[in-house]
Amino acid sequence: MPSVIAKILESNTLWIIARLLILILFISSGLAKVFDYENSLAEMRAAGLHPDWFFNIASAFVLLVGSLLVLFNRLLWLGTGALAVFLFLTIVIVHTFWSYTGEEAKLAMFWAIEHTSVIGGLMAVAIAGHFRDLYFAVKAQK
Repeated sequence: MPSVIAKILESNTLWIIARLLILILFISSGLAKVFDYENSLAEMRAAGLHPDWFFNIASAFVLLVGSLLVLFNRLLWLGTGALAVFLFLTIVIVHTFWSYTGEEAKLAMFWAIEHTSVIGGLMAVAIAGHFRDLYFAVKAQK
């Protein structure tokens, strides 16, 4: 690998940008649950989640606190894990493509596939964070 590429990949700036890019989905959704409260409650009711206010607050909390953990690289594994579990539960509870037919099933399946891909991205962030910590710890010892 060219040394310039290695330096870019090792840079803290790129690491922050990568984490921020994967978090846009979660931060925007969490903020929408706070600032567009009535529509968020309607989403919870449409998904069959009662009490709607509890699930809305819990969702906003997981989305925003998980994002902060990842963004600030503190307990990264916990933040990525919480967000991945949130997405998995969203597939199982909301995007149940197996229980629909026609266009509804197709749309729900697309959302489930997208969520599955983001879960993979979160896993990659957790793995990269772990190995970055190891790499820089070894580098600091030299």
